[in-house]
Amino acid sequence: MIRDNGNRQRKIIHVDMDAFYASVEQRDNPDLRGKPVAVGGSEARGIVAAASYEARKYGVHSAMPSVTAKRKCPDLIFVKPRFDVYKAVSLQIRQIFAEYTPIIEPLSLDEAYLDVSENLKGMEIATEIAAEIRAKIKATTGLNASAGIAYNKFLAKMASDLNKPNGQAVITPKNGPAFVEALPVKKFHGVGPATAEKMHRLGIETGADLKARSLDFLIDHFGKSGPYFYGIARGIDDRQVKPNRVRKSVGAEDTFMADIHSFDPAREGIQPLIEKVWAYCDANETSAKTVTLKVKYADFTQITRSKTMALPFGSLDDLEDAVNLLLQAIFPVSRGIRLLGVTLSSLERKVAESEPPQLLLFK
Repeated sequence: MIRDNGNRQRKIIHVDMDAFYASVEQRDNPDLRGKPVAVGGSEARGIVAAASYEARKYGVHSAMPSVTAKRKCPDLIFVKPRFDVYKAVSLQIRQIFAEYTPIIEPLSLDEAYLDVSENLKGMEIATEIAAEIRAKIKATTGLNASAGIAYNKFLAKMASDLNKPNGQAVITPKNGPAFVEALPVKKFHGVGPATAEKMHRLGIETGADLKARSLDFLIDHFGKSGPYFYGIARGIDDRQVKPNRVRKSVGAEDTFMADIHSFDPAREGIQPLIEKVWAYCDANETSAKTVTLKVKYADFTQITRSKTMALPFGSLDDLEDAVNLLLQAIFPVSRGIRLLGVTLSSLERKVAESEPPQLLLFK
């Protein structure tokens, strides 16, 4: 339990849906239940976007090449993603969050931070709030969610992984520092594979090793991330839950089964990527002024082409038109295309319909 004390201890919940895309597919298709499912393309160059827990038992995970996933799990069932459905479910879940607090920071369609220090229900115990939210999500969507409860964002995120799937865990101010000390740095949220490898080269294997390094040492070796690592090694994270948080960019890419040499198949292949990035923006009430097309050729050389608009894209059709122009400009090609990607940047909150848009100039 985490209770307020004289210092007004924060109560942060991190809610993370369990195998979200795959679970939605199993919910909507009874034939998939209890079976290993991967959301993504089954082609030779396809990528797994999400894997059910039945598939994870075989070592299948997101971002894994489909051929590797199929080799690990011969009975793996591939399902094409339906981002419009995932977005609709995500909105249902966020409506449940909003019954408890307005301080919600979505990280993606399937996870978010909630600050329930002063919540709309007047509930004292954060673990009870988390359990109630998870129960409502189950009753409303038929899906399982896990949750982590702690006094800061870093530990709440770490706690949500402890009892997955369909569970929750709490890390209190009393046991937070000891929990971090025992944790391998490669499992720290915010420490990617490259950073973890660098830490290992410096003799930093656990939170205790990280805590033993001085602030100057961490700044020297990790730059602006040094103070963050110094804090979390001690169970300290002062970042606020930001309900108006806007990501700087959102992107999607796909590697094709066979190299593409003409416009029509390229346009067909890039459509799901356009829909995926737009679904993120739509769900998070954001839009973008800049779209970037990424092209990787058969010889692994790559190019990018960008277009910046005067005003943010107002609809999926607008985005499709901009991508079409960028894509058409690279044809004809002298080499086959093995990968295409779409990234939206300069993200910002959508202007409410009652607000007149500001006049912006092209860059």
